[in-house]
Amino acid sequence: MKNLRRVGRDMQGTRSSLFGTHTHIQWLLFWGLALLISSCSGRAGEPSAQKTPVPTLLPMRTVMATDIHSDWPTYHQNPTRTGYVTGVSAPQRLTKDWMATLDGAVYAEPLAVSGKLLVATESNSLYALDSTTGTVLWKTTVGAPVAQSTLPCGDIDPLGITGTPVYDDATGLLFAVAEVNGPKHILVAVDIQTGQIRFQRSVDTPGMNARVYQQRAALLLSQKRVYIAYGGLAGDCGDYHGTIVAVQTDGQGPLLSYQVPVTREGGIWAPSGPSTDASGKIYLAVGNGEATSDPWDHSDSVLRLSPTLQLEDAFAPSGWQDENSHDTDLGSMGPTLLANGGLFIAGKSGRGYLLNAQTLGGIGGELSSLQICNGVAMGGTASAGSQIFVPCNDGLRSITIDAHQHMTINWKATPIMSPVIGGDTVYSLDPGGTLYALAKDSGKIEARLALGTTSSFSLPHFTTLTLYGTHIFIPTYTGVIAVNL
Repeated sequence: MKNLRRVGRDMQGTRSSLFGTHTHIQWLLFWGLALLISSCSGRAGEPSAQKTPVPTLLPMRTVMATDIHSDWPTYHQNPTRTGYVTGVSAPQRLTKDWMATLDGAVYAEPLAVSGKLLVATESNSLYALDSTTGTVLWKTTVGAPVAQSTLPCGDIDPLGITGTPVYDDATGLLFAVAEVNGPKHILVAVDIQTGQIRFQRSVDTPGMNARVYQQRAALLLSQKRVYIAYGGLAGDCGDYHGTIVAVQTDGQGPLLSYQVPVTREGGIWAPSGPSTDASGKIYLAVGNGEATSDPWDHSDSVLRLSPTLQLEDAFAPSGWQDENSHDTDLGSMGPTLLANGGLFIAGKSGRGYLLNAQTLGGIGGELSSLQICNGVAMGGTASAGSQIFVPCNDGLRSITIDAHQHMTINWKATPIMSPVIGGDTVYSLDPGGTLYALAKDSGKIEARLALGTTSSFSLPHFTTLTLYGTHIFIPTYTGVIAVNL
């Protein structure tokens, strides 16, 4: 990942079963619908370097969203990363309720389960806070984080837990990956009732030089496995290769892995992480590799892997060679799975692509494309039915996909960070720390709140929000802020 890949990425250089039990029935219905859509969307093909014919998508349907009082157990609430909850009225005003000062910067999205806010810090600590008051219920520190001065490059100091953890309702465990002195990457499984570590194990693959890898992508939980993706450090030092690994939720068994077949780079680092469909297939975005001419090395791509991490299918823009040359690849944003069997992806070129998730199409095999950002698309989207909200470094975009598989830009707004949706309102932040509530259909500002008291207030980049109960939770360089809805 070259410097452009890090446009706004981790700008620390200036500063040293999946769901809550009460939503289980809803998600069984959701996955049942998704399985039906998948079966109607065409049979998955083998990976191809050439454009292949793709079947059309089904009409867009509204995704069944969970209520704001439901748990938020993973990045953007669910494994398709919609970031969409119902039961939220449009706010007339936003007010700061409480602020918790923790032991390090919070780059990961906070999770919310059974009244607890689960927060990870770059000091390698995991916290459970009372979601109503911010009171610390327990704190568990995994090990000493890695000082940036001991690494060949990078821009987070210290480097601890960066990727968003994931909670497993079936086991009651929170899973997180910590970078500890060595350096090495350790998966920890923590009981959310007590904070006790139930198990921990290395998730570095054999021969991996952990000094040049960073675990930035959100963890994914599917079919009793935790999926963990790796990219490189800011500055692209060292001989790293984009890699994803899988571990059983009981901590047993072999470490499964897939490595992008690049000579170097091809990181899997988008903060939203991999996503998964109803059958457990894994979708991920890959950054630029060293190759700038044929043959295609599966860099600058969307890949679909089996649950056991075999490559099944792939997509790349027709100009992948030029994008690799200029660091304008797809690696800055994770894939968004849609309710009609489609997949949306955008990246550092700012161009968005609509794909068929079951037949990704090889090189140039998109259903449609559109220039969405004037700069870089980065972070994680939010989506509700045919609407997708895309964070660009020149402003948030609302796009709609019509019945003919064409994308249209509806509106643009000031905030640029990864959005979430509550009812008919979209919530997002600007880097200076102002929270915006925007009407979903028009982009009109319904309310806003400056979180800081000085112009120097800023947030870790790729910051995204958590909607739970009566609050929005915002991670900061020093802890968490709760805003009352």
